[in-house]
Amino acid sequence: MKKIIAIVCGGDSSEHDVSLRSAQGIYSFIDKDVYDCYIVEMKGLVWEALLADGSRATVDRNDFSFLCGDTKIKPDFAYITIHGTPGENGILQGYFDLIRLPYSTSGVLIEALTFNKFALNNYLRSFGVTVAESLLIRRGQEQGISDDDIIDKVGLPCFVKPADDGSSYGVTKVKAKEQLRHALDVAFAEGNDVMVEAFLDGTEITCGCYKTRKASHVFPITEVVTSQEFFDYDAKYNGKVDEITPARIDPSTAERVSKLTSAIYDILGCRGIIRIDYILTGPRGKETINMLEVNTTPGMTATSFIPQQIRAAGREPGEVIADIIEDTLKKELKN
Repeated sequence: MKKIIAIVCGGDSSEHDVSLRSAQGIYSFIDKDVYDCYIVEMKGLVWEALLADGSRATVDRNDFSFLCGDTKIKPDFAYITIHGTPGENGILQGYFDLIRLPYSTSGVLIEALTFNKFALNNYLRSFGVTVAESLLIRRGQEQGISDDDIIDKVGLPCFVKPADDGSSYGVTKVKAKEQLRHALDVAFAEGNDVMVEAFLDGTEITCGCYKTRKASHVFPITEVVTSQEFFDYDAKYNGKVDEITPARIDPSTAERVSKLTSAIYDILGCRGIIRIDYILTGPRGKETINMLEVNTTPGMTATSFIPQQIRAAGREPGEVIADIIEDTLKKELKN
């Protein structure tokens, strides 16, 4: 019998609709001759499976099952493609652990850690990973720190962003002290913790990776070139960016980035596909590799970075997804 795959999307962040597009991408990649696939959309406590006839079925949270006509459908595997809470911060992973449903991402601890950019950066700094200078401001503490204190710590220009959400919403590049308070308000509209980060002037790149029990796969690197001030929502989703794979960087730098990506994957103990964003600063071939963030549920539309990188490696996204599903299910059987 074919395994039943639930592609879990939606969530409660501003990237809800982006997640739906990733789900459609994953659905299109998966071989339907091998797997039965259902998209499950989550929004708050409304969990619904999308059925072939266009109707929706309520998901039973006791076992993540739903009815298709008179037939009870209970997925064998959850492919999580929620960008933001609850699928990228460990909440959904904890639920799936409780009901013993295998899933595609890292576990609770790693999801929670990578979701908070400030915590992640300082954790990886202890392993020798280079990150930009930053500070954390919690809601209610913003009046206790002056603009001059912030600028003394990170300088200008700087980025003000939600510490525990994606990087598409609530991000402001601040060039003058007078812009700081408004930028904080924008970021606090997305979450309770805000990170202020030093600006790094260099080449932005991103690199995907996944590992199974048998092999390590680091994908070709993508160079990100945008006409915007930075790689914001408009650049990501409205075509105001050039994505060049493989990146136009020195081969020795590409090798160092690939090794670092693999090392960070192992340091964190990740599972499934991750994508790590970097800024390269300094002279060509001798650049400093500055890590920006780790994405544990990267976009999976047809034009997203990861599918681009997979194809640049001479593979197909459906093959990679199947590799992750089968490796995870075999691990579960052994346990």
